[in-house]
Amino acid sequence: MSKEITITGGNFESEVIKSSVPVLLDFWAPWCGPCRMIAPFLEQIADEYDGKLKVGKINVDEENELAIKHNVASIPTLAVYKNGVQEFIQSGALPKNQLEGLVQKYL
Repeated sequence: MSKEITITGGNFESEVIKSSVPVLLDFWAPWCGPCRMIAPFLEQIADEYDGKLKVGKINVDEENELAIKHNVASIPTLAVYKNGVQEFIQSGALPKNQLEGLVQKYL
């Protein structure tokens, strides 16, 4: 079972801003091919780094206000929050080794 968390406007503060561990956010949509391509990598990272990192999924179709707040113009967009502060944001799919490098940087 995946350790990924669905992030919404209602739980953003508690799951991301107040998180005691870094949070990797994936802004995605079900119809997005590149989003589906990186989904298995994100699921693996969520499992491998459980307890050290959260992986949150934000469906931009359902959570448009969060996407606008983060200036998400294309998907997938990945963001990292640490200690309640956005430390990184980038649009585009990344291979698993680059995703792991990104995660390692913020642990």
